[in-house]
Amino acid sequence: MSDPPLPTVLEAILFGAGRSMSLQELSDMLGQPKGVIMVGLVNLRKEISEREHCALQLSEVSGRWIFEVKPELSAHLPETFRAEIPQRLLPAAALIAYHQPMAQSQLVDMLGQRAYDHVRDLADMGLIDRRREGLTRRLTTTRRFAEYFGCPEVEFRKVRTWFRKEADKLGLTSAEMAASLAPDEQMAISEFTEGDVPAVEAEE
Repeated sequence: MSDPPLPTVLEAILFGAGRSMSLQELSDMLGQPKGVIMVGLVNLRKEISEREHCALQLSEVSGRWIFEVKPELSAHLPETFRAEIPQRLLPAAALIAYHQPMAQSQLVDMLGQRAYDHVRDLADMGLIDRRREGLTRRLTTTRRFAEYFGCPEVEFRKVRTWFRKEADKLGLTSAEMAASLAPDEQMAISEFTEGDVPAVEAEE
């Protein structure tokens, strides 16, 4: 029996993982150069897009690849099918949405060192984009974030405006709103301050 083609193997891995995976992860797992993996992913995405009545799409979010239900079909899914974001991640998600584009160092100022893990987890879920910008990372929300939180907008500046209006309706600052989303965590969240990004930031 011959080995299955690379796109088929990638489909099995991504579907079985049930989470987003980076090019590096797939390369390490299969022992293939990243360039070869990328070609396989592109071919897989093309194959899936050409399947008749296929409910899934292969998406790249912040450099990570994931299978997800096509947006036009999401309304047909039961609410219980939606993956839940752990409560501990909600404050970071809300702060990023409120202050984006947000320097990761500023999020660390507000949440402490746990912010690094929270950013990584949110990125793994495809909810935020984290791009290297100088000595820190620039954090913004993604289309999947907007869909998850029921935001009618997708572009990050419009998502920011929507989040701020929601907080204003409740009379809450960003830190107060973030803390209210995870009451069980009893987080101490500092208020946002417009300041210079620290000269050096720890690697996450």
